[in-house]
Amino acid sequence: MATSYLKEKSTGKVLTSTSEQDPNNPAHTEVLNTFVTSRGWNLDDYEIGFADDDVVKEWLDIQDEAAKTYSDRRKSEYPTIEECVHAILDGELDDLQIKRQVVKDKYPKEI
Repeated sequence: MATSYLKEKSTGKVLTSTSEQDPNNPAHTEVLNTFVTSRGWNLDDYEIGFADDDVVKEWLDIQDEAAKTYSDRRKSEYPTIEECVHAILDGELDDLQIKRQVVKDKYPKEI
């Protein structure tokens, strides 16, 4: 089994993917053909194929990372609320402030 995917040729962006597909089953390719044509898109502009699950997951991870904004990246590296609560309750505010400052230095506020 593999993952079927639909990729826009001009951008390389994976538009959709489905795991546990059989490359030898024409119905699995036909579903993606129908997806493209039902929207009035030109099939020549899209790549329909099959790849290993891990390969497609890597493509999607790279795509998701590239789509993150500056703010998303900054926010994701800050300590979580849970970490903050534990730091407060455990008297580890200095450690918490150090973690926060590392993020602030790495991603200074945009002006």
